[in-house]
Amino acid sequence: MTSSIETTSTETEGSRQASPPAPPTPATPPAALAELPPLTSAPRRLLKHPRLMHYNRLAALVILANIGVLAAASWAPDAETMGYAALGNLALAVVVRQQYVINLFFRLATRAPTSWPLKARWTLGKVYHFGGLHVGGALAGAVWFLAGTVASTLDGANRPLITVGWTLVALLAVIVATAVPPFRSRFHDHFEKIHRFGGWSALALFWTHTLLGGQGPVALGVLAVVTFSVALPWLRLRKVDVRIERPSAHVALARFDHGVTPFAGSSTAISRSPLTEWHSFANVPSPGEPGFRLTISRAGDWTGSFIDDAPPKVWVKGITTAGVANIETLFSKVIYVATGSGIGPCLPHLLAAEVPSRLVWATRDPRRTYGDDLVDEILAVQPNALVWDTAQHGKPDMVRLAYTAYRDFGAEAVICISNKKLTWQVVHGLERRGIPAYGAIWDS
Repeated sequence: MTSSIETTSTETEGSRQASPPAPPTPATPPAALAELPPLTSAPRRLLKHPRLMHYNRLAALVILANIGVLAAASWAPDAETMGYAALGNLALAVVVRQQYVINLFFRLATRAPTSWPLKARWTLGKVYHFGGLHVGGALAGAVWFLAGTVASTLDGANRPLITVGWTLVALLAVIVATAVPPFRSRFHDHFEKIHRFGGWSALALFWTHTLLGGQGPVALGVLAVVTFSVALPWLRLRKVDVRIERPSAHVALARFDHGVTPFAGSSTAISRSPLTEWHSFANVPSPGEPGFRLTISRAGDWTGSFIDDAPPKVWVKGITTAGVANIETLFSKVIYVATGSGIGPCLPHLLAAEVPSRLVWATRDPRRTYGDDLVDEILAVQPNALVWDTAQHGKPDMVRLAYTAYRDFGAEAVICISNKKLTWQVVHGLERRGIPAYGAIWDS
């Protein structure tokens, strides 16, 4: 495949006259796209259905494990035992979201050599579905705590303990109800605030409930671990300088150099108002250079405001965290499929070149939108990339485009970074045909 970039001499916002046009290179015509292979057998296709993805399987596994423990018990648990079960599950829900734990998950999963069977590495690559453990633990913990509070009430526990217990039940119900996908996707800012402040309040109430109930050192120790896990990212809170470049009105390149050079494929959360709203973006370090960049595209009110009113400083929090593309080392060759600003999370891996890869990037007016410097940087490390200009050639069939690159490059897996709808189209479209494919699952 050849690169389909065509440059433009149009003047862009925030920059002077663009560089002279490079010799145009032809786009791959639709006739060159490979026909998709047949679907796998019905049972295998069923296992690749989004509702049966590993995220949901892990959530179900945690819930079934709790049911199994209850069914295997030869006695009815009392209020204290149910309290311990609730605390253990809720501790699981919190700790698996801790950045160091997430990085550990990725480190362990990606230690498998490429000599292992593809099926095993395909499954290990789903490590980023760990959020299912969070969901399963949260649901099981809430149910256990409700049952324990009912039992305490029927047993005639002291009034302060019952009051705190039912207050916590109500709070957990609100947190769970507002975390369901329809509410979370439609009112994400509200979900984030409820999850943050509700979670802190629930933790304080757990401490109060545990002390009033006179539970032993085990419960106090678990609560201490959970509290430290929650507090740790905020202990790393700081306000740092940022330099903003705007190659166009659609994109901002935020450059940081505050003594931190994160690993390729990690992400950083930034904010202008640290108690109310956070946004994570993929870190783009350049090999051999200090600092890193974030590629921020106009995708809503916050990003639009960030681009139009570029701040001189922003808040950063927590520990740089591994992302979906870090699973690339499980495979001998990979295809990166990106649309628009999805190039941001791909770029650090392309620059690091740790694994042989080929880029498929569909975007509108790439040079005008992202600037000549960024496009030239991409083509320098990916001279055979297929960069599909949707302004010239329309929107392509991304599944066929991905499969064609996968076949021609002899890759073992495809990693897609795009919007939710297209990511699912590519991942599901390929996996139903027996091809390992990965993409974000929007579980945060």
